[in-house]
Amino acid sequence: MVDDRSKALGGTTGEALQRAIFALNGNRPGDAERIAGELLKAHARNVRALHILGRALLMQGRLSDAIAPLEAAARSGRDPEIDTQLAIALRQIGRDDDALARLKRATKREPPYLLAFRELGSLLVAMERYDEAIEVLRRGLDIAPLMADFSIQLGYIFLMRRDCVGAKASFARALDISPGSFEALFGQAKAHQETGENEAAADHFRRCLTLRPNDANAWLGLGHCLLELGQRDDGYECFRAAARGDAKRYGIALSSLAAASRGRFWLKPSAATRNLRGTGS
Repeated sequence: MVDDRSKALGGTTGEALQRAIFALNGNRPGDAERIAGELLKAHARNVRALHILGRALLMQGRLSDAIAPLEAAARSGRDPEIDTQLAIALRQIGRDDDALARLKRATKREPPYLLAFRELGSLLVAMERYDEAIEVLRRGLDIAPLMADFSIQLGYIFLMRRDCVGAKASFARALDISPGSFEALFGQAKAHQETGENEAAADHFRRCLTLRPNDANAWLGLGHCLLELGQRDDGYECFRAAARGDAKRYGIALSSLAAASRGRFWLKPSAATRNLRGTGS
């Protein structure tokens, strides 16, 4: 039986929920919020409507507002997706311990919800609990071995711990799955650079730049590799490419150039500045 409010929304409750989901998927969170809000006036405990409302508020950056409907939805069921969305909101307002508890719960649900593993790994890294993060991400890989994100996350954890062997293996696995992944290519470049394998690192930085031609960090990485390989002119040109765009990029490129171990020794900062601008030494 269709109630009056559902008729006002133009159909059954299920149809209204479907329209709200379409609005979310179409990046129209305001419409999704409106539809879910109307449904909740008639069905205050509708878990799907509460979840949609919370997601819509999250998409609009209204974190504090999102928590109440997501908590209400989480109390009414054992859905790992809802727990994960709630944890994202909690983390973003600084409630890391509450987010951690939610994500640990979400990763124990069946069937597994993969985003929960990724979010838990990311949170544990932010909390500098690296061993736990590695364990969680490996559990995720056991469930979804073809999900490149898990291997990429593991690779960057190994890089942070200066385990370049582990990092290279993780990024290589990610690239086997997703050869066009910028994050995996960049991580592999950094792992090779860390161990002094500048030819291999430069090759991966170049592949990064085919995907994102204006990425300043990739230009800086390539520039450092070329300086280490004795290709100074090409290296300096990479620093100039990194500096183009805005003052912030220029400042980062200048600092990176001045710190380059195989670059020229700059007696004055102004000399490095002139070189970066291509106006002489």
